[in-house]
Amino acid sequence: FRAAGPGALVIVTQVWPMEWVLEADTAGLRLIGMSHESYEYSKRCHRFRWIKNSYPQVDRWLTLTQEDADAWIAEGFDNVGALPNALGALPELPSPRTEKTVASIGRLDDQKGIDLLLESWSLMAAERPDWRLRIYGAGQDAAALKKQCTALGLDGSVEWMGRTDDVAGALAASSVFVQSSRGEGFPLALMEAMASAVPCAAFDCAPGVREIITDGEDGLLAPPGDTAALADRLLRLTGNRRLRDTLGDRARVNVQRYSEAEILRRWHELFELLDR
Repeated sequence: FRAAGPGALVIVTQVWPMEWVLEADTAGLRLIGMSHESYEYSKRCHRFRWIKNSYPQVDRWLTLTQEDADAWIAEGFDNVGALPNALGALPELPSPRTEKTVASIGRLDDQKGIDLLLESWSLMAAERPDWRLRIYGAGQDAAALKKQCTALGLDGSVEWMGRTDDVAGALAASSVFVQSSRGEGFPLALMEAMASAVPCAAFDCAPGVREIITDGEDGLLAPPGDTAALADRLLRLTGNRRLRDTLGDRARVNVQRYSEAEILRRWHELFELLDR
C-alpha cells in the first residue's frame, strides 16, 4: 500500500479480507469494499458480523443492488452504494432454441438448490417426456444429488454434464435455462443465459434475481423454494414455443443494460466522486 502512493484506490472484492486490509496503514488511500451476496443471505451467516465490524471504516462499500444497499442503510451505514456485476461479451448469435433441453449451470452445493430443481423436475417430467434436463457443474453434493435423482426416477430425463468451460456452447444447445438457488448475489449465469436469448425460470431468491429478470417480461420467477411453482414455470416455457421466443428475444435486449461499457462508466463515476 505504501508503494501505491497517496490517492491510490484499494478495492476489496470479498468480505473476508477486509479485516486484514484494515490492519494495514491505508492513510492517503481510498478504500472500497464489496459484497457479492444479498443482504438477506449475508444476514443468515457469519459475514453479517464481518460487514458490521469492518465496513463502517471504508470510504465506500458496494452491494450488487439498490434494494440491498437500502437494507444496509437501515442498519446504520452511511457509506454504502450499489454497483451490479457486468455482463461479458454478448454472443454473436443467440440460441436457436430448437433443442428440447433445459439447462442448469452452477456448483453442486446447497446454495444452488439443485435438490430443489430435481424435486421440481419430478413434478413435471412425465408431462414433458421428450424434454431433458442438463445439469452442468461439479461440487461436494454431486453424489447425494445423483442418488436423489435415481430415487425420484429421473435418470432417464436428467443428464449430468459435469463442469464446463464452454458456457456459451451449453446455452446454445438449450431452449430454457433454470436457476433454483436458495441464495444469490447478482447471478452471472442468468445474465449469460439471457444474453444467449435463452428464456429463464428462477426462484426469486434475492434482489439481484428480480433486478435482472422482470417477471413475465423477459423471464419467469417463482417464490423462493416453491418447487411446485418452479415446475409450473418450466411447464409453461417447455410447452409454449411462442412464449420461449418472446421472452428469450426480450431477455437478449434487456440484459445489455449490464454491458461492460455501462458498468465501467458507473465505476468511473464512483472514482470521480471519491476524488472530490
